[in-house]
Amino acid sequence: MQLTLDPRGGPLHQQIYQALRAAILRGTFRPGERLPSSRELARDLGISRTTALGAYARLHSEGYVVGNAGAGTRVAESIAGTNGSRIPSLAEGIGITGRGHAAHRRPERNVSSAPAGVLREPRLSSSVRALFDEGKWRAVPRQAVPFASGIPSLELFPVASWTRLAARRWRLSGRDLLLPGDSQGYAPLREAVAKYAVTARGVRCTAEQVVIVNGAQHGIDLCARVLVGPGDDVWLEWPGYTPARGMFAATGARIVDVPVDAQGLDVVAGRALAPAARLAFVTPSYQAPLGTTMSLQRRYALLEWARDADAWILEDDYNGEYRYDTKSVPALQGLDQHHRVLYLGTFSKTLSPAIRLGYLIVPPALVSTFTRARLLLDRNSGVAEQAVLADFIDGGHFARHIRRTRALYRDRHRIFLELAAQELEGLVTFDDVPAGLRLLGWLPSNLNDQEVVAEAARRGVVLESLSYRSAEGTLPPALSFGFAPYTAAQTRAGMRTLAEVIRRARDAAPRRDV
Repeated sequence: MQLTLDPRGGPLHQQIYQALRAAILRGTFRPGERLPSSRELARDLGISRTTALGAYARLHSEGYVVGNAGAGTRVAESIAGTNGSRIPSLAEGIGITGRGHAAHRRPERNVSSAPAGVLREPRLSSSVRALFDEGKWRAVPRQAVPFASGIPSLELFPVASWTRLAARRWRLSGRDLLLPGDSQGYAPLREAVAKYAVTARGVRCTAEQVVIVNGAQHGIDLCARVLVGPGDDVWLEWPGYTPARGMFAATGARIVDVPVDAQGLDVVAGRALAPAARLAFVTPSYQAPLGTTMSLQRRYALLEWARDADAWILEDDYNGEYRYDTKSVPALQGLDQHHRVLYLGTFSKTLSPAIRLGYLIVPPALVSTFTRARLLLDRNSGVAEQAVLADFIDGGHFARHIRRTRALYRDRHRIFLELAAQELEGLVTFDDVPAGLRLLGWLPSNLNDQEVVAEAARRGVVLESLSYRSAEGTLPPALSFGFAPYTAAQTRAGMRTLAEVIRRARDAAPRRDV
């Protein structure tokens, strides 16, 4: 055995222990094989026998070796097949040379019943399989590339103000920001959120009802864990927000697809499909992905159903701030007289996806339950970010940011439709919904929207297909276009590339008889 000790690499007995442990785990020393005596090891390495004994003592205490002084030290038989790893031959070495350089180590392979060279697929829980099967994972773009959605215009983010507030908060609070946070959320932020939700979104609440979460996804997951159990029926909008399907399915719930029309969720259809459902997940202000707004009649019908069924409504208000023809439509929660609605908001769409903060506004009877669940699941959100965001809202910066971005998005919404009329005429038909941060465009009926999306992606244009929201073939072909972060030049270039893709797909597609 060749082993080089580094005087600057820490205690010598620790270096020897680590080298011998690695050799045993790799199989250089096989179960039952005798190791050099402590005297031999000390002589070969030029160290004291006490140092060698210290390394052997730790190996013995952790169960890697057995035996006593005078009887020899051998590798424990229980090491055989540790972690299912193949035990290599002695010739493969322990990976440490006398020159002080790590030798090349051959990759270890798992032993399984699978054919040679094929790794066995790991066993997953039923909940995570349901999460993947229903949730339809897709990569989130790391950059704003036309026409990726879910990304606000970062050019308007007030970096200077945020930086100044962060420095000020650290000066004022210091190490208090490093202490464990409240599982319900930083109290000043809950106060700021409650004031904003009441004045800007028509929500009825106090700060005591606010629970800070790590974005909308976390809020949905928390509601699913707390309110839904195996076998419970859950209403989901169809088509709807796909990731929510996975989170509710992971609890063992039965997903009930309730159709959406121009007035929003069809409550009559929901009652017929599953009258005793446990929860309904809705996006009433700007339906995902169709962009419709739930009518007042449907809102009252949904609230009446929740009261009759003793059910919960989870309202995801992910784009509620952005409407361009009239004032924003107030939240469904503000109409709730029986405390059946949980309201979900996020700062990812208004400020930045990197600010992983959102909030749930829950009925008073659920506050304690949600706080305790949050404590057990992941304790709390980052205190420093919460504190800076609270100052940002209280200082009026957030309200100004919303006004500025709303004006920008109104212009980009108009420019997008004007350019689409020029570049995509006869190829894509758009629903002119004056709200939100994306638009839905309908393709010719004989095209496959997923194939168009795949080919566009290969050319650097990012879109989402409507069929992504449902089982293949059950919805007409359509594409979802994000427009908020893109300039007119970026939009035009993206449309021209997409036009080429659609024309080629149209020419290659089989014609349908009319």
